[in-house]
Amino acid sequence: MIDVIQTIRQFNDQRDPERLAMKYHSMRTNPFIFLRGTCHLFYQRMSHKTFFKSAPLTWNCGDLHLENFGSYKGDNRLTYFDMNDFDEAALAPFPLELVRLLTSIFIGAQTLSISDGEAYALCENFIESYAEALTSGKATWVERETSHGIIHRLLNDLRERDRATYLNKRTTTAGRGKKRLRQIRIDGIKALTVTDQQRQMVTQTIHRYAQTHANPEFFQVLDVARRIAGTGSLGINRFMILVAGKGSPDGNYLLDLKNARPSALAAHISVRQPKWASEAQRVVAIERRMQSVSMAFLTPISIDRQDYILRALQPAEDRISLDHHRHSMEELQQTITTLAKIVASGHLRSTGRDGSATADELISYGHKHKWKTRLMKAAQQSAQQVGEDWDNYCLGFDSGAFDLA
Repeated sequence: MIDVIQTIRQFNDQRDPERLAMKYHSMRTNPFIFLRGTCHLFYQRMSHKTFFKSAPLTWNCGDLHLENFGSYKGDNRLTYFDMNDFDEAALAPFPLELVRLLTSIFIGAQTLSISDGEAYALCENFIESYAEALTSGKATWVERETSHGIIHRLLNDLRERDRATYLNKRTTTAGRGKKRLRQIRIDGIKALTVTDQQRQMVTQTIHRYAQTHANPEFFQVLDVARRIAGTGSLGINRFMILVAGKGSPDGNYLLDLKNARPSALAAHISVRQPKWASEAQRVVAIERRMQSVSMAFLTPISIDRQDYILRALQPAEDRISLDHHRHSMEELQQTITTLAKIVASGHLRSTGRDGSATADELISYGHKHKWKTRLMKAAQQSAQQVGEDWDNYCLGFDSGAFDLA
C-alpha cells in the first residue's frame, strides 16, 4: 500500500522551498499537472505490472506525456519538433514509455476539452500509428518542411520570432545605445533572485566551460537567476544565465543550467543500466541517441560533485496546444499520429546500443497484436489510479500536509 502524501514529500525532500511550494500548488490544479509532477509515483505504481516485462528494451525518454514534445533549434541551426525532456531517461521495456503517454491523454481529456470516448480514439490512433512506424524500421524527423497541421503552423510561426524580442520578454535593459545592458527579469514567474554564493558558483562554472571553446568571450556571464520551469523538476537547483553572446544588447544569449538527478524510471525497474560517468552524462547521451538533432550547447557539467546539464534557451522553443476548442478532432488525430512517429523514431534511432533491442527485434514485436490490447488496458487502469492519487493529494494539500512554513 503506497502512502501518496508521504511518498511525494520524501521524493521532494531537500528541494528549494520557494520553488517547491510552487510545484505543490501547481499539482493541486488538475490531475494532468499532478501526473507531470509525480513521475516517481507513476513508475512506483507501474513496477507491479507484469505485462511489459517480456517486451523489447528500448531507450526511453522516461517522462513521456503530451507536454514533453516541443520545438527547438538544433545545433545545425534548423528548427525541429521532437521529444524534449530526458531527465528520467533509461533503458526499459518500450511499453512503459507508451503507457505514460497514453495515460496523459486519458488524464488530460478534460484539459484538452475532449470526451472520454474521443480520448480513447486518440489513444487507439497513437498505438496503431506507433506500431506502423515501428514496423517500417525507418526513423524519421519533424522539421518545418516535413510537418503538417498544428505542428506545421507552430514551426512556421517560429520564423517570425527573433532573439531581441525573446530577450525582451526575459530581461530588462538599462542605458542607451551601445551602452544599453541587459539583466534577467526577476518576475517570480520565470525567474527568482540568486544568492551571492550561487551567482559566484555559476559564474565560475561557465568561465571554466568557456575555456574549452574557441570564443570564450561569448560565455561572459552578465547575470544569473534561479529559473522557474517545468513541474516535476521544480525545486531542484536550476539557473537561467545571461551571457554576452555575440554582443550586447541584442546578441546576448540565455542558457539553462539544471541539476541532474537519478532516473525515476530506472529506480523502479529491474533492467540493468550502463555505468554512466554521471547522471548528467546519462541524460545528454540518451537525448543525443533518441533525438534526430540535439539542442545547441547540450553539455554535461560537474559542479562541486553535483551533476548539471547546460543547454541554450531559445526563441524557437515552444509547445503546441491540443485544446479541442481551438482544433478539430481531425487535427488532433493528425497530431497524435505525428507524436507516435516521433516516439517510434526515437526508439528506432537508438537501437542496438548498450543493451537495447535491434531494429529487427522491434519490427518483429511491432507486428504482434496482444501487446496493443494490454497497453490500452494498462493505460486506462493507470489513468484511474492517477485520478485516485490526485484526489488523495488534494485532501492532503488542503489539510496542510504540504505546507513548507
